[in-house]
Amino acid sequence: MTASEGIVARTIRQKLEAALQPAKLEIDDDSRRHAGHMGARPEGETHFNLRIIAAAFAGRSRLERQRMIYELLAEEMRTRIHALALVTLTPEEAEAKKGWPA
Repeated sequence: MTASEGIVARTIRQKLEAALQPAKLEIDDDSRRHAGHMGARPEGETHFNLRIIAAAFAGRSRLERQRMIYELLAEEMRTRIHALALVTLTPEEAEAKKGWPA
C-alpha cells in the first residue's frame, strides 16, 4: 500500500492481496485522464489500470483470470469503479517477459 492510494485503491489492494496473494500488484488510478467522461467523478478513483502477478492464475485463461478479479471486486464495480484495465500474469509468464508488458 502506498500513502497516495485512495480508499478505492486500498480496498482493491486489500481484497486482491487477501484472495490471490500476489507476488506483485500495481494499481494505477487513471481517473485524471477521464475527467468529464462518462462514469468519471470529480474526486477520482473511477478508472484504474491494474497489473498483477499471482500463482493463482496458473492454468487459467486470460478470461478466467479477469473473471476472478471482477468477482473479487464485484461490489466496487457496481458502486465505485467505472473502468478497470487488467494485466494478469503468473510468475512464470512475468519472468519469461522479463517484467511487465508494455
